[in-house]
Amino acid sequence: MPTRPHRLRAVTRVALAALLSTASAAHAQRQPYRLITLDPGHFHASLVQKFMSADLDSVVHVYAPAGDDLAQHLARVEAFNKRADQPTHWAEVVYSGPDYFRKMLAERAGDVVVIAGNNAQKTDYIARAVDAQLNVLGDKPMVRTPEDLVLLRKAFRNAAARHVLLYDIMTERNEITNTLQRELSLSKALFGTLQRGTRDDPGIRMESVHFLSKVVAGIPLRRPEWFFDVKQEGEGLQDVGTHLVDLVQWEAFPNRTLHESDVAVRSSRRWPTPITPAQFKRVTGAERFPEYLAPDVKDGVLQYYCNGEMSYRINGVYARVAATWDFEAPPGSGDTHHSVLRGTKATLEIRQGAVEKYKPTVYVTRAPSVSADAFESALAAAVASLQARFPGVAARRDGDAWVLTVPATYDVGHEAHFGQVTSSFLQYLRAGKLPAWEVPNMLVKYSTLTQAYALSHK
Repeated sequence: MPTRPHRLRAVTRVALAALLSTASAAHAQRQPYRLITLDPGHFHASLVQKFMSADLDSVVHVYAPAGDDLAQHLARVEAFNKRADQPTHWAEVVYSGPDYFRKMLAERAGDVVVIAGNNAQKTDYIARAVDAQLNVLGDKPMVRTPEDLVLLRKAFRNAAARHVLLYDIMTERNEITNTLQRELSLSKALFGTLQRGTRDDPGIRMESVHFLSKVVAGIPLRRPEWFFDVKQEGEGLQDVGTHLVDLVQWEAFPNRTLHESDVAVRSSRRWPTPITPAQFKRVTGAERFPEYLAPDVKDGVLQYYCNGEMSYRINGVYARVAATWDFEAPPGSGDTHHSVLRGTKATLEIRQGAVEKYKPTVYVTRAPSVSADAFESALAAAVASLQARFPGVAARRDGDAWVLTVPATYDVGHEAHFGQVTSSFLQYLRAGKLPAWEVPNMLVKYSTLTQAYALSHK
């Protein structure tokens, strides 16, 4: 029988081993994640790297075919490294051989694959990266057509089986006015409950207007020629509309798991924005339209089917969303967002027009059935409840409505939202899981959009 000292030494060795194991695990938890960038054809891929993060390694491996898309991406990242204010220090390790995808899977040089590029290949990229047990942070849209949705469903099933995370970059949740609209809708004393509405007068309306000619990170944006091919980029409703459908779900049914059977698309339509050869050259640098766009060129002008609108019912509530594109914004403006949530006691509306100096602004309007005193008391209480998370937010009267005033510190700009989404995703990676409702609701979102696609093409 071992003596007491031997037993004590044995316990000590076990305790020490456990301590070292715990320390090693904690150290591993603190290790920064390594990014892989795959075929970055869209400028959103670079915006993930606009700012440094302690949770990300500064070395990023890039796998892409050689060409202008890759060159533009590397130039944007290098501009971040060289800027005077908050310069980054990314080191891009690039492989540009024709077997770039096979090479990425073989080398497994990172933990998270960022996929933001030509959408014709995106769903396949996502599925194959997940099969290789890589976490995926994908730009919208993850699907363009109903056929893509079949593959995406499989990718989510495989992600769960392989214990990796698949997530899309929904930047608009981080826009402060969208967040505040959502928060105020949670106040039953102020908002009441969401009106179901009708097809002609829905309870929810959202519209986004985007522009083809724009400035990104201080530089005029050069778009790839394929961006104007809806077979590669996707149509407007399935692309930009992804944000709108996401906001409908996120704001109207917060933290709630939805099901595809909860949604029925009632109508959907698509229409083009005409693009002249001169406009096409201005944003792509190309002298002429490529051959693959020839079917959409009428009388020398490209008919770019980037606009879409749909009406649908979700959990019994009627919603209408529209995504439209024009060539260039009026001076002093940019992409705009309009959003209306109609409650039984108040309407919450985001406007972003000339009156608002093209800054998104939240308006709160009293329902006729609510007294002014009751409304103002409920609004004051709701604004007070925001102070713990959003100190400084206030409300002022503006005619028949009240307007939220928001400190400038919350207005970080669209480009910074990519870093915020990435930070949230890395927190989910540390935890080893997404919120329970995220995956079901992503599938509901893309199912809704593909229903609209099918209906608009009948």
